[in-house]
Amino acid sequence: MGRIPRRSWFWRRTHAVEVEDDARDHPETKETHSQERKDRVKLLSKYVLNISFFTSGLYVLAPICHTLTRSISSDSIWALAVFLLLVHLFLHDYSGSTIRPPGALNNPKLTSNISLNASIVASVLVASRLPSWLHVFAIMLFSLQVFLFAPLVTFCIKKYSRRLHLLFSFTLMIMTLSVTYQLHRMLFILLLALVVFISLVCPYWLIRIQEYKFEINGPWDEAKLCFDITE
Repeated sequence: MGRIPRRSWFWRRTHAVEVEDDARDHPETKETHSQERKDRVKLLSKYVLNISFFTSGLYVLAPICHTLTRSISSDSIWALAVFLLLVHLFLHDYSGSTIRPPGALNNPKLTSNISLNASIVASVLVASRLPSWLHVFAIMLFSLQVFLFAPLVTFCIKKYSRRLHLLFSFTLMIMTLSVTYQLHRMLFILLLALVVFISLVCPYWLIRIQEYKFEINGPWDEAKLCFDITE
């Protein structure tokens, strides 16, 4: 019997491409792609409609927010706003987002919801001291974009590409430092020192103190005897 020749790599590659083309041209595949495209358009239109209602409601409530804290002194307003922003910084969920993208399995944590509410209340307090209700509408809309929607965008970028997430974070940090430098030099120095301390010094300390760890706590710990073995 003669030896059957092996199929060449070029033939296998051409056959695979033809199979993919046939699968793509299959009616069921076309219907699936069409349905996915319709679902994306439907989801996008839903988001646009919700954002329109959200912006319109905020525009209507801006005059009320402008006169909300008229009977409270400015010192109390600024002190409470600073306290709420500190609560937001300490309780914010930096590993995720309060608004979950479609298909997310885990619900937002209680601390992240408290952090979001604290930031929104602080924004309302600060906006109530602005000269007109249009300024109130602008600062409230900007605050909601920063505190509510920006973490969702950052979370999606991080899921898509870690390199893109690092580049995005570094760009935001540079923009924030440049704006702070133009506003106040001393505040720029304090912010830069805080960023360096949190981003470089604290992780370095965490790595260095691992060598002093002599006890591992967790479900893998050895069982401890409830009696004295010397007796």
